[in-house]
Amino acid sequence: MVEKRIKKWEPDDFELEMNTVWSFPDRGSWATHDSKWRGNWSPYIPRNLLLRYSSEGDLVLDQFAGGGTTLVEAKLLNRNIIGVDVNQDALERCREKIDFEYKNAGQVYLYKGDARNLDFVSDESIDFICTHPPYANIIEYSENIDEDLSHCKVPQFLEEMKSVASESYRVLKKGKFCAILMGDTRQKGHVIPMSFEIMKTFEAQGFKLKEIIIKEQHNCKATGYWKTNSVKYNFLLLAHEYLFVFRKDK
Repeated sequence: MVEKRIKKWEPDDFELEMNTVWSFPDRGSWATHDSKWRGNWSPYIPRNLLLRYSSEGDLVLDQFAGGGTTLVEAKLLNRNIIGVDVNQDALERCREKIDFEYKNAGQVYLYKGDARNLDFVSDESIDFICTHPPYANIIEYSENIDEDLSHCKVPQFLEEMKSVASESYRVLKKGKFCAILMGDTRQKGHVIPMSFEIMKTFEAQGFKLKEIIIKEQHNCKATGYWKTNSVKYNFLLLAHEYLFVFRKDK
């Protein structure tokens, strides 16, 4: 257990977000959170989502568990959560991050698996989906895992995400919500709007779009390099992501 090393269990002066533009310059470092897993989202994001779209004792799903941020927040907020990832390194990090005791904590269930085939999750058993997939191959999280979607170029990634959307719809209870954070990319000087393609993919599976939240990006590791090239080659830096909240009809 890592409880003795934890100095703060909750964010200071936390307030639920009330509009559709979210920005967290201080990404948050309470409990076991850190920024060492490249690309992981600020814990303020799953905290807001879990508090708004789920209740204590609910069963949550994060099928791209990655650095474990959502798992930690679910445990702290007394939500039970299934964390799935194809990457054993990610799962080991998740085990480390959830290795603490906390009063009225939720249970965390880890599975090595593929978000495109959640055959170990029953139909309509999930109360809330809260997840952050890779953005195609912008960041590759493994070297030789065939199932890792972070190896896919954009066209293949968008095709594979159809199965992710289908499985998400299958396992989610009727009337419940699915939140997914996605970003865009730029190729040959032009923006590739992956986020809106993913939005349409989830809608095609039957999800209804409840919210589009614009999330501002901070502290990107390559910011200095890209600032220089932004001026040199005349393009704007992509400093936003889209957080889509879908609902499965009753």
